[in-house]
Amino acid sequence: AVRGLIAFDAAWEDIARLNVFLRAADRVYLSLASFPAETFDAFFDGVYAVAWEDYLADTARVTVDGKRRNSRLFALSALQSVAKKPIAYRMKAKPRLAFLPETGSPVRAVFRIESDRAEIFLDTTGTGLHKRGYRDRVGAAPIRENLAAAMILLSDYYYARPFADPFCGSGTIVIEAALQKRRIAPGLSRRFAAMDFDFLPAGIFARAEEEAKSLENHEKFEILGS
Repeated sequence: AVRGLIAFDAAWEDIARLNVFLRAADRVYLSLASFPAETFDAFFDGVYAVAWEDYLADTARVTVDGKRRNSRLFALSALQSVAKKPIAYRMKAKPRLAFLPETGSPVRAVFRIESDRAEIFLDTTGTGLHKRGYRDRVGAAPIRENLAAAMILLSDYYYARPFADPFCGSGTIVIEAALQKRRIAPGLSRRFAAMDFDFLPAGIFARAEEEAKSLENHEKFEILGS
C-alpha cells in the first residue's frame, strides 16, 4: 500500500473479478512499467519501452492522464504530451500502420510519478467504479457510491440487524447497504474498458458475473431511509 494505491499480483481473470466485485475502490489499473524518471528524456524512453502494441488495438483512441508528487518534472500537461508521443511512435512502428486512426474504443493510459520514479498503468475500468449503473439522476450534494459503501464497511452494520438512515438524501447509503446485504456485486450492471481489450482471455467478465450472481443472498431484511 502506497499513497492512494494498493498494488498486488493477480491473474488475468482477476481484472474482471476486481472490477465487478470491488465496492470501495475507484479504479483497477494494470501496471505496465516502473522506471526512474528524473528528466523528460528518461520519462519518454521509459514510456516508449512499454510494448504498447501488445495491449492496444490499432484503432484505439488513447488518452493520457497522470499525477506527480516530489518530482523534478513539472507541468502535467507537458508530461501528458511527452507520454502520448512514445505511445504513438511505438504503435506506428507496427507493420502496415502508417498512422493512428483512433476510431476505435477509448483507452486510458495513466502515469504516476513520485520521488522521481514513474509507473505506467492501463486503466481497465473506464468510468470510475463509483458509477454502479443504478442512478440515472443526481440529487443535491450527492455522496459517491463507493464512499457510501466504504462508510458502511467501516461501520458496525451487521446483516441480521435492521439498517436505518434518518437523513438519507437521495438514498445512496441505504442503497449501498441493501447491495451489501444482498451480496449484489456493484459492477454487475455496467461495462468496463477492459471488455474491449483483445489481449485478455475471452469470457473472463462473463465468468465473473456468473460467480457474482451465484453468491447473491435473497433473504428478506429491513432497511429504512427518510
